[in-house]
Amino acid sequence: MSEVSLRHERVEGREVFFFPASSESEVSAPPLLFIHGAFAGAWFWERGLTPWFAQAGYSVYALSLRGHGGSDAGGGAIEALSIADYVEDVEIVADWVSAREKVSAPALIGHSMGGFVAQKYLERRSAPAVALLCSVPPQGLLLSFFNLLSYRPYLLQELNNVLRDDLVSIPAVREALFAQPVEEELLEYFRARMQLESQRAIWDMSFFNLPLLTAERRPPMWVAGAEKDVLIPAFLVEATARSYSLPPRIFAGMGHALTHERGWPLVARELDAWLTEIFPRKKTVGA
Repeated sequence: MSEVSLRHERVEGREVFFFPASSESEVSAPPLLFIHGAFAGAWFWERGLTPWFAQAGYSVYALSLRGHGGSDAGGGAIEALSIADYVEDVEIVADWVSAREKVSAPALIGHSMGGFVAQKYLERRSAPAVALLCSVPPQGLLLSFFNLLSYRPYLLQELNNVLRDDLVSIPAVREALFAQPVEEELLEYFRARMQLESQRAIWDMSFFNLPLLTAERRPPMWVAGAEKDVLIPAFLVEATARSYSLPPRIFAGMGHALTHERGWPLVARELDAWLTEIFPRKKTVGA
């Protein structure tokens, strides 16, 4: 894999970073637009999957939803932002990516809340492919909430600290996101960047604005989760897969941040294999 350089852009107040594909790339897939989860920003994608896919020849983009990372809040408090606002963010950045890359639309890769936003996006727009990684299911967050309340009430309290814009502890970051051994530096990287999330968006994902499955366009979809995820347990990933009549891919021994676990290259390779099956690589001369 060749070296790639990270670039930054602002698109109507939204922070975007991207790795342009090489002109010699054999990848025929559309550009990939990565959507982060709650309490996060585009920074979530700066390590792991995005540089890996860029080095593999894909055009790779990641945005910070409004009020997250380096994006503007849109003139209001983040607590009042809705899932519909986040969907609009993805639409604006997707249009910019499409114009820049001269394609009809990017494929979407959504993690956690980002997967929920991708599902809502499909009610309004089409996409060539969508991958849901540890995604909030179309049934919403309530089962996840009650699961945490029953088995890890102390962790639920720690996460509520983030909703009050307080720092979460390193042990809580480890338990919430990781199941495999993880470096202290990576835990601090997450802890220092986790931020306030919109209460309204949380309620939208609980029951006020769940995906309307009958209204969604249905592109090829990949539904993946982690065996030891305590935030979006594997049984909820399986529920998402059933909703779309797809087989789930549950990665053994991993937690919610399967994108950053020590075994994340396996996730990257399998996602790449799925994309290559849908969008076969270009034939090289003499091949």
